[in-house]
Parts: sequence; structure tokens; C-alpha cells
Amino acid sequence: MRQLLKIALATLTLGLFATSAQGMEIRDWHKGMDMNCASCHEGAPKGYPEDDACQVCHDVDDLAEQTARPEEDKWQNPHNNLHYGKDIPCVECHSEHGTKEPMCAQCHTFKYPAHKQ
Repeated sequence: MRQLLKIALATLTLGLFATSAQGMEIRDWHKGMDMNCASCHEGAPKGYPEDDACQVCHDVDDLAEQTARPEEDKWQNPHNNLHYGKDIPCVECHSEHGTKEPMCAQCHTFKYPAHKQ
């Protein structure tokens, strides 16, 4: 009886995890791109994806060019900034399954109106 209870509990736990992982929503800008969990997460869809996963589609140099600011504010570029250059991990500011404020907002007051949380 005890063994049966353990098996039932394990099955329920795995079922809940699978349901929650399948229930994760893909953001609007990635819908229709034939993406699934494995597109970003290697192995189990748990934890943050590596930057390499983002950079399969997103080139950091292109992003830095697209988000460049005027000369006097050039180091406020989120993809090429004074503190980290182009080396900040994508997940510090972006999340596929929820919203996130830019990491810079923890200390600075400048805004990123086009930021996709």
C-alpha cells in the first residue's frame, strides 16, 4: 500500500510539472515562428536558457545598432552599455514567460520605451 501511494504521488507530481510546462505561454512576438520549449531550453524546460539560444535568431551587434542612443547618451544603450558592453545576459532584462524590468532600472532612471518585457 505504501509503495502504491509513493507511485501515485510521483505520477501526480510529474503530471503537474508537465501541465505547468505545457501551459507556459510564448510571447506574441515569437508566436508563429514554429518555436517550442526546446527552441530555447536544452533538456527539460526548467531554468533560464543560455544566451546562445537567443543569439541563434538575435544578433547582439544588430540589437546594439537598433537600440543606439544619441552621442551624449550612447552608453545608455541596453545592448552595448558602459557597465557590461555587449556581454550582459539576455535574461537579465527579458523573459519569454513573464514580464521583467530592464536591469539598468535597478539603479538608473533613464527609460527604454520600446523595451519588450
